[in-house]
Amino acid sequence: MRVSQFFISTLKEAPAEAELISHNLMLRAGLIKRLGSGLYTWMPLGLRVLRKVEYVVREEMNNSGAIELLMPAIQPAELWQESGRWDVFGPQMLKIKDRHAHDFCFGPTHEEVITDIARREISSYRQLPLNFYQIQTKFRDEIRPRFGVMRAREFLMKDAYSFHTDMDSLEETYQLMFQTYSRIFTRLGLKYRAVSADTGAIGGSGSHEFHVLADSGEDAIAFCPHSDYAANIELATSRLPADVSQQEPFKEIQKIATPDQKSCTDVAEFLGIPLSRTVKTLAVTASGKSYLLLLRGDHQLNELKVRKISFLADFEMASEETILNATGTIPGFIGPVGLELDIVADSAVMEMRNFACGANDAGFHYINANLGRDIKIPEHVFDIRNVCSGDLSPDGKGTLEICRGIEVGHIFKLHTKYSQHMKANYLSAAGQLQNFEMGCYGIGISRIVAAAIEQNHDQRGIIFPESMAPFQLAIIPIGMHKSDQVSREAEKLYKLFLSNHIEVLLDDRNERPGIMFADTELIGIPHRIVISDRGLLQANVEYKGRADQDAQTVSLHEIVSFMLKKLCTN
Repeated sequence: MRVSQFFISTLKEAPAEAELISHNLMLRAGLIKRLGSGLYTWMPLGLRVLRKVEYVVREEMNNSGAIELLMPAIQPAELWQESGRWDVFGPQMLKIKDRHAHDFCFGPTHEEVITDIARREISSYRQLPLNFYQIQTKFRDEIRPRFGVMRAREFLMKDAYSFHTDMDSLEETYQLMFQTYSRIFTRLGLKYRAVSADTGAIGGSGSHEFHVLADSGEDAIAFCPHSDYAANIELATSRLPADVSQQEPFKEIQKIATPDQKSCTDVAEFLGIPLSRTVKTLAVTASGKSYLLLLRGDHQLNELKVRKISFLADFEMASEETILNATGTIPGFIGPVGLELDIVADSAVMEMRNFACGANDAGFHYINANLGRDIKIPEHVFDIRNVCSGDLSPDGKGTLEICRGIEVGHIFKLHTKYSQHMKANYLSAAGQLQNFEMGCYGIGISRIVAAAIEQNHDQRGIIFPESMAPFQLAIIPIGMHKSDQVSREAEKLYKLFLSNHIEVLLDDRNERPGIMFADTELIGIPHRIVISDRGLLQANVEYKGRADQDAQTVSLHEIVSFMLKKLCTN
């Protein structure tokens, strides 16, 4: 492709709206243009990148045996009402009416549609298993669209749905999709990690997220570098080490004045004790009842884990008025000593002895408090905290580390969540009607582009992995419009590369070399060749990889074979 026949629109500075590096660079490189809040046009350069991602995803899905189809983006309300999600999916669903006042939505996902197809088209166990997928635009009305295509309202997604006769068949396809996703992200040149995850609004039981590792990631991931254990921080667990305080004898409980110290951090510093020797007490309400949650002072509450406790599924943090009525004091000084409220303790608290906690008296805390002596033994003990870096891995193979990731893929075991609600069944080998076992497998195609940039960039711009780059090679002829020799050799090389099936971009603009270099680096083209009169005097050209520190001289007669070898090894 010649730049003069293409459309490249780069910017020196990104608009003020750009928060993330990927958003900034995608706007500056002209990959996308903003239309409205969370809505972006994919410009020609960006579309080439998007199609590269789509190609890899489609090829690997086809290789896995999945079958491509395309479902409508607009879905009738009746299907969502059957599944029970019309009212519970939330304000993210864009609901619309047609001219007859019938309700529809712009599909945020397609479980209902594909289940309707299955119940109409699949009648016998002999047709199973089947795995259908599509690559299509989705819409979710984000409350605060931001970060460009990372959290846009309209996005491109690959979603697949599998149908099975039993759990074993579902598990087999689930593992196949796990392997397929791993191949996809490896081929795209991304550093990623698969982690155990919550099923969220999709439902079902059992799921894995695939995260591109990046410091800007919204999700925290706990993993063990010495094993395969990895989980989203929302689900991650750890083994509790033996608490040395358990070897101490009970000490006498004392009430200590802490006039300005409300947080565990301030209390620990004031008392001169480790933060891990304090207990934080959180007052919550659920179904009209008050509870106290106990955590070690250096630990953070994990709300998702709390909501998985049946009687706390709808919990909320208690208001100051509720806390005052239930404990007689204000937040910052509440504690479990002497209160009759039901206590839910984190597992780590049960291992503590002689700890500090609130005294239910403004301006005071207890030291040397103990469960069983000063506080009734909690009836409810759960893991309700976020794991920390350095915690013992639950598989016993080392300690945990925490990193950040950008979710780009998610696979679920739906089981019969949708087939049961929508009466989607088939005739079994025994002649009985059975609900389909189902799986669901999603990849954010457009999100992958932004995630790749977050992981691969420098101060000059994007460094695209070769499999995603809009072009493999850029030719920059210096003084092409002044030098017949430079023009002749540039044209010759351009045609040679094209004939060898190399995606090459010839910058045939009458621009200064600095502008051409800057645009090539900003766009993230992996390889660059510079042709100049000076180099041609020695029958040489200059080659530089996008991530290379220095350029190298290559013979003009060898540059095609040099590039073919370079591209084959990348």
